Amino acid sequence: MRKIYLSVIGFSIICRLNVYSQTRQDTAVNKPAYSLHNIPKQDSTHFNPRKLKLDEIDFVSSYYSQNGNHSAVTGGIGNEKVTDIANGITLNFVRTDRNQNKNTLTAGFGLDVHTAASQAYVSKTGASSQSGTRIYPSLDWTVENAKTGNTFGAGAYYSREYNYNSLGADLHYSVKTDNKNGEFSAKLQGYFDNVTLIYPSEFIPASIAPAKSGKPGAYGNSDNFGSSPRKTYSGSFAYSQMINSRLQIAFLADVVGQNGFLSLPFHRVYFSNGKDTIERLPSSRFKLPIGFRANYFLGDNIILRSYYRYYADSWGTRANTANLEVVYKVSPFFSISPFYRYYTQTAARYFAPYEAASPAQTYFTSNYEYAKFNSQFFGVGFRIAPPGGVLGWRGLHDLEIRYAHYSQNTNLASDIISLNLGFK
Repeated sequence: MRKIYLSVIGFSIICRLNVYSQTRQDTAVNKPAYSLHNIPKQDSTHFNPRKLKLDEIDFVSSYYSQNGNHSAVTGGIGNEKVTDIANGITLNFVRTDRNQNKNTLTAGFGLDVHTAASQAYVSKTGASSQSGTRIYPSLDWTVENAKTGNTFGAGAYYSREYNYNSLGADLHYSVKTDNKNGEFSAKLQGYFDNVTLIYPSEFIPASIAPAKSGKPGAYGNSDNFGSSPRKTYSGSFAYSQMINSRLQIAFLADVVGQNGFLSLPFHRVYFSNGKDTIERLPSSRFKLPIGFRANYFLGDNIILRSYYRYYADSWGTRANTANLEVVYKVSPFFSISPFYRYYTQTAARYFAPYEAASPAQTYFTSNYEYAKFNSQFFGVGFRIAPPGGVLGWRGLHDLEIRYAHYSQNTNLASDIISLNLGFK
């Protein structure tokens, strides 16, 4: 089974989930007449207290459909059909403190519901698709300095699915140059996972399986033998610079380290002698992606957004990504954004297709996530943001619909359509 994580917050074709808008001044009406006894006390800075208030709501919903014939559950062959419905909501609360600094509290919640045909084949008797859910709440607090524009914040995450639990936290910081045309930002993250050990039915002792569920190898029941930890630490760094009124560039780099149980025991591997075993991968992995982004304003109605990334890891994979999006403003309130991404990667040194792995190898996988392939990802987005609100509804200030198609030269293909609604 190809693992698909459709994080509403992280998925690349859904944009602007965390939009921080300028706070609006409250207008008080029907104020009582003041007397010498009820005039509020004010300090020498004439600070006007601003309580934490809900400033913006973003809602995203998407539908994802995938087909392929290289399931990792059955050793690199078999059905990869997956469908996923993802829904996420983000609430942005804003408060101005005594120093006029902007405090933003962002609370998010996501829920994915998916079906995956290959999950049923964890047991060799399986013949139908399985369904599952994933929930992932998040919380972030950010303070923006009113004088310098610098920010500091912290975030926390939780994710739960049928075969793992994950806790995460981050610290993030940004500092602007004196002329405000450049900005350096950094984010440090840590994820602490527990992976459920689910084994294929043929590797479970017959004396154990029936006693637990009555169904030898039943998915998620008798094939569950505890859990194993996995830790991921990452540092993300970026420097952006406004070259002139039309060109903006950014340099990006990530450093990622993983350790713990990085395999999935319900992924089969078939050796060249026809015998099968479970996937086995090293207990550590180091990743180093570096990238470059450039946005160019071509006249008043066209924005070119380009992106390139090079990726390398300690398992031998090397990858290149090139992306171009053209935003065309049909009117000040309506835009169309076609986009295209090309990706290519080399195979990890531990990958072998069905019945090609050697029993003498220490590590092996038939998961095509680690295979040599290239892919294309393209689609179009439509966004409307009229000043009077979408369809005359002043509270709905932003509506965006995006469609994309993904194709891989390993016969994997998918489609996704998403809807993003922004409320003030």
